[in-house]
Amino acid sequence: MKRLLVLRPEPGNRETVERARELGLDPMPCPLFAVEAVKWTAPDPHDFDAILFTSANALRHGGEALASLARLPALAVGPATADVARGAGFGVAMMGDEGVEALLAAVHGTKRLLHLSGAEHHAPATQHAIETVVVYRSAALPAPKIPPDELVALIHSPRAGARFAALVPDRSGISIAAISGAAAAASGPGWAAMEVADHPNDRALLAVAARLCQD
Repeated sequence: MKRLLVLRPEPGNRETVERARELGLDPMPCPLFAVEAVKWTAPDPHDFDAILFTSANALRHGGEALASLARLPALAVGPATADVARGAGFGVAMMGDEGVEALLAAVHGTKRLLHLSGAEHHAPATQHAIETVVVYRSAALPAPKIPPDELVALIHSPRAGARFAALVPDRSGISIAAISGAAAAASGPGWAAMEVADHPNDRALLAVAARLCQD
């Protein structure tokens, strides 16, 4: 069985490693980035109909300013983000597990949404009016030592794909399991194999990784 490289930042790295072990895989924690808070000012909550969380990192690193926004119903991408939002005092009005655009497509009418995000983000295609406020960023960690073995690498984001590709000159022994088409494209060509998860979540990504680890 091939070893699995888990590249995402903590605490998500640890969570993915635990899920991988439950599947009988051999994960190696290898985070490429560390998430850290940035200074931000909370806007007036009365200017919005709901608040959008696409990552639990916005809640973990949002700080005291989050409390002033807790009156807004929350839209959360993924059950883990929804759980952290509830723990931070937000009422979760909707939770989706198929990505942000699918979640927003299920919101009726045209809403004014506040999106608390990381410095690296993309504007989702939607009819809703979204104001994005950056509350955290991912800082690059020192380059890890990649074992010279046949490996499978989990790519959770386009930024991770691009950085991992820059760190690996010989890609012939490494397969890529990517969480999205964008993450796969950012990883570039030349890998032993590349597969994209059917759905943009950790469960689907690990299912892809399990197949690649057995090949």
